[in-house]
Amino acid sequence: MFRVNSLDGVPGQWHGAECPSLDQKLIPSIDMRQRLDRLGAVSLGNAELLAILLGPGGGAPVCDLATRICHRWPDLSRLSAIPAMVLARQAGISEARARRLLAAIEIGGRAHSPCQTEGLTVRRPEDLHQLLRREFQGLDRERFLALYLDTRHGVRGVETVSIGTLNASLVHPREVFKNAIGMSAAALIVAHNHPSGCAQPSSDDLKLTDRLDRCGEMLGISLLDHLVVGDVEIVSIREYGWPAGIKE
Repeated sequence: MFRVNSLDGVPGQWHGAECPSLDQKLIPSIDMRQRLDRLGAVSLGNAELLAILLGPGGGAPVCDLATRICHRWPDLSRLSAIPAMVLARQAGISEARARRLLAAIEIGGRAHSPCQTEGLTVRRPEDLHQLLRREFQGLDRERFLALYLDTRHGVRGVETVSIGTLNASLVHPREVFKNAIGMSAAALIVAHNHPSGCAQPSSDDLKLTDRLDRCGEMLGISLLDHLVVGDVEIVSIREYGWPAGIKE
């Protein structure tokens, strides 16, 4: 996502974790803006990019904040799994800055490795594997997705229904089907990840699948499958053994 500055040795410029000594509170500096305009974002180091994203303001010089974040999280992609409130506290920044940083990391990831849903038609579970790998990459807690389909099983939208804890995802059927009704979806597929890495469906997964299936029948919106994503494999509960009338 971020590339290391390769302009070492150019007079008057700072790179990587180094900061200019003059008027740090005015970051982003004129030099950084000029290089960004002239050479593009690729010409800036990680700390410089972070300084621009964080913007001026606050008690500490933004360059110091950016450098501290780079030192604490050398792999910046790991920030995406940290809630904004927690990131703000750990990095010593405001929640507004934390949200802006998380949004930038997410959009950078999407631009670098886009998963297009436009024109995607689902005929088998494997058709969704690339999209799901992208959506669940690097997460340390459960995330529950719903994929809304038209009458030909083309994907009309993908929505995050809930984000749970390290080993559980709290999902209510009304949240799953609310968007389905709003999009006039004919069918849907749901998916969630297991941060443990094991894609084996749990008893709770099967009970939830049965509950969503029954709700879908009443609403006339078919639940086609429930996919469980692990580190190595993705298990289709439809192929695993569809639950029938499980008592809660």
